[in-house]
Amino acid sequence: MQDLLEQFVTLWVVIDPIGTIPVFVAVTAAMSAAERRKTALQAAIVSAGVLMFFLVFGQILIDALGIGLNSFQVAGGIVLFLFALTMIFGEAKQDSDLHFADDHEGSASQTASVGVFPLAVPSLASPGAMLAIVLLTDNTHFSIPSQAVTAAVMLSVLVVAYLCMRLADPLIRLIGNSGAAIVSRVMGMILASVAANAVLGALLAIAETGEL
Repeated sequence: MQDLLEQFVTLWVVIDPIGTIPVFVAVTAAMSAAERRKTALQAAIVSAGVLMFFLVFGQILIDALGIGLNSFQVAGGIVLFLFALTMIFGEAKQDSDLHFADDHEGSASQTASVGVFPLAVPSLASPGAMLAIVLLTDNTHFSIPSQAVTAAVMLSVLVVAYLCMRLADPLIRLIGNSGAAIVSRVMGMILASVAANAVLGALLAIAETGEL
């Protein structure tokens, strides 16, 4: 039971369902309620698929490539920082609404795009989550039944993340288009700070330990 609780806490921290809410609000504010529901479901499914891939094949892949946690953290931080810049300097949500109203195909494409990036990767299936799931299912330390339990714990955390995204709907209705534009910029600044912190933390760890 203790091991199960530790796994849940670890996966909760690295997947961070609550922390995904601001990102979800910012990137889906211009969408309809139906599109937001579809995006939330897609983000949960894609992130589950990515983490399941790392659960099954991650150890083989990382060992073969010699990739370490710090390298993953730097890469994830850079990707997240680049996305944060698009939130800060990108098109206002009000303008996006006009495009979506005129182009349903473009709207569907936008829904699919943000569902995969940045919501599924790197927000939910973050580099830290990928490596955490690899460590928690190490073939040399954990049996197949134990790994199956870890997979179930991971999926339960992603279900919570999906529910959190669905609960963001009332907030989006409350703030409206103008509020969405402000939220997008503010969340972009916060994400940029988080990304910079992740990169600097990894670089400091590399400098101190010499391990990538």
